Amino acid sequence: MEVKRVVKEAREAFESGVTRSYSWRRSQLRALKAILLEKEADIFNALKLDLGKHRIEAYRDELGLLIKSVDYALKNLKKWMAPKKVDVPLVCFPATGEIVAEPLGVVLIFSSWNFPIGLSFEPLVGAIAAGNAVVLKPSELAPASSAFLATNLPKYLDNSVKVVEGASHIGEQLLEHKWDKIFFTGSSRVGRIIMTAAAKHLTPVTLELGGKCPAIIDTLSRARDIEVTINRVAGAKWGPCSGQACIAIDYLLVEEQFAPLLVDLLKAKIKKTYKDPENSARIVHKQHFQRLSNFLNDSAVAASVVYGGSFNAESLLIEPTILLNPPLDSEIMREEIFGPLLPVITLKKIEDSIEFLKVRPKPLVIYAFTVDEKLKRRVIEETSSGSITFNDAMLQFAVDSLPFGGTGESGFGKYHGKFSFDQFSHGKAILRRSFLIELSCRYPPWNEWKLQFIRYIYRFYYIGIILMLLGLKR
Repeated sequence: MEVKRVVKEAREAFESGVTRSYSWRRSQLRALKAILLEKEADIFNALKLDLGKHRIEAYRDELGLLIKSVDYALKNLKKWMAPKKVDVPLVCFPATGEIVAEPLGVVLIFSSWNFPIGLSFEPLVGAIAAGNAVVLKPSELAPASSAFLATNLPKYLDNSVKVVEGASHIGEQLLEHKWDKIFFTGSSRVGRIIMTAAAKHLTPVTLELGGKCPAIIDTLSRARDIEVTINRVAGAKWGPCSGQACIAIDYLLVEEQFAPLLVDLLKAKIKKTYKDPENSARIVHKQHFQRLSNFLNDSAVAASVVYGGSFNAESLLIEPTILLNPPLDSEIMREEIFGPLLPVITLKKIEDSIEFLKVRPKPLVIYAFTVDEKLKRRVIEETSSGSITFNDAMLQFAVDSLPFGGTGESGFGKYHGKFSFDQFSHGKAILRRSFLIELSCRYPPWNEWKLQFIRYIYRFYYIGIILMLLGLKR
């Protein structure tokens, strides 16, 4: 499909005004839900072909979450669209103020390959709910999912939503055009390209990037919490897409005295649950597989491997791998891993994790497994990240009432639920004032009395309003 024609048609659809109505937004959201319900088997098949995902994992991490997100938007859409009354200072009396959410226009969404259905639909829900026309560019690295979207979205949605397939050169062509918003999920490297292109037209951008998401482990001295901690840590590293997720745990921070126990428990969990390829996902493509295997080419890093480390270039499978104290200046500790390699970093005391995190780039998420309220408070107050989750991992992605997004190098802009609606809306300020009162103190010629009168209005509201009501003039 020719890029120029797609952009033109999307612009015409938005300018027709059809996307602004509540009925259109609701009908398109219901159509999205219909795709998820009626094409479940096709979605499972696409995710299996692209990523080797088991259908239960596919439902847990993509379909189920998306149905919930669409339902949440449908339930709240009318409230989101309603004008929001705001307080107006008495200096404006008599007046009322409100904020009206208006659609931005024609938005461009770049989705990622690791959750190719979920990361296409999730921002799409917000863009449609906000009344925009949309052009979606799925990742070419998940070709079956991209084809599914290109085939089915036009069947269920109207001409206001377009899908453009293709490799990076198609993305480059899309970026040459003027958009009212660009929403990108992917790497920091490509995020910089997106921002550079957007700057030409002063286009607002949301970047959902990655980041080395740490997990602080402070529960190994509590017998009843150990099993749950290990389940949740392993699930957030080797579960969804074999660690190929921006919110996957990247590395662990633990006290030296508990490191042997932690490693032994993780080894046992891998052997029980994640060693079978059927229960994990393959690496998505050869370049990414090579990138991950290159981490282990550093002899000092390879020497830190305490479990796993094998890989199969033909099947693109990398064994779940644990590394104990790889060099902090090594590539595996500088770059986001985005795969099944898990460094374990030891500290003298767990409180040292605060300083460890403060001197590093801001992660997308900080996970902390602890019941120590003082440590929790320090993590909240003394570190910076897109979000913090205590005693679990990745679950925050499913909470529609919490914003999802990064800070610093992990991205900017929040979405999910109402935050998605806001991300694709312009909050237009509306002030309404009557002709009832007109005070001459607003206008020259100036004198000392007018200055004092204005002081009263700004500083002493009640006196100011009485004076206004009296309509005093000087």
